[in-house]
Amino acid sequence: MTDLAIAANGLCKSYGDKTVLDGIDLRIPAGSVFALLGPNGAGKTTTVQILSTLITADAGQARIAGHDLTTHPQAVRAAIGVTGQFSAVDGLITGEENMLLMADLHHLPKPEGRRIATELLQRFDLADAARKPAATYSGGMKRRLDIAMTLVGNPRIIFLDEPTTGLDPRSRHTMWRIIRDLVTSGTTVLLTTQYLEEADQLADRIAVLNNGKIAAEGTPDELKRLIPGGHIRLRFTDPTAYRNATTALPDATRNDEALTLHIPNNGSQHELRTVLNHLDTTGIHADELTLHTPDLDDVFFALTGGTDIPHQPKSNQPKETAR
Repeated sequence: MTDLAIAANGLCKSYGDKTVLDGIDLRIPAGSVFALLGPNGAGKTTTVQILSTLITADAGQARIAGHDLTTHPQAVRAAIGVTGQFSAVDGLITGEENMLLMADLHHLPKPEGRRIATELLQRFDLADAARKPAATYSGGMKRRLDIAMTLVGNPRIIFLDEPTTGLDPRSRHTMWRIIRDLVTSGTTVLLTTQYLEEADQLADRIAVLNNGKIAAEGTPDELKRLIPGGHIRLRFTDPTAYRNATTALPDATRNDEALTLHIPNNGSQHELRTVLNHLDTTGIHADELTLHTPDLDDVFFALTGGTDIPHQPKSNQPKETAR
């Protein structure tokens, strides 16, 4: 247990007749990124609120940074930082004043607070805007300032509750770099997100929440392997070549209108080479070959019954790779 930043068992939370969490277990290693993925109402924010001492669980136990959540909440608070869905930045004062206010809340001596504020503003590329009202900052700048304020107390664990919601792609990628840098420096990050690509890009492990329960947990690759459906897609423009291919590949799934064949394939190098060799041997020449392997989109919809989530454009990483 000593190498776990967060260990939770059987966390439950209800509001009236509404069960929000129904027995959540978590094991989050120190110095890693753990993502809670799920649709609205799945229980992501409630989990963060419980683990960060903002609300209490109806049942269950948790240890955060080695401290019991129930008996030593002050020790837990001293070890964590929280950035919520909505910015804690005060727009009426400057970025620097926001940082110094946070330093005062942590009871830091004035010189140390000013030193830390200056260092963090530089680290997050906010030094030039430090003395401008935070209300004039862009959404990405406010998010960076929000995280910088969270780091004033040098927390060992940071909870980031949907940190990139509403950000443009450039600001989102900047936030990803910041999160990676935090983990490189030894910080543990618990990230909640509705964005599938974000979890895939950042997380060492992912838990998919659905209706207050963990539907599955593992590394991104482990979760993808849970879902069948990998295949090679062959597309033809010549109907005669298509008919010849259907004869040579009787196990392929046909689409006679689109002149395409789907050949089951797990995406491994060995299986792909076997299929390509077979195509060469039988003289099949498709106009296009694409490889499809299950991604987190497939995992999400399989585990949550097709619950809709906000769409996030993928950054030049196509689901199918053309040959």
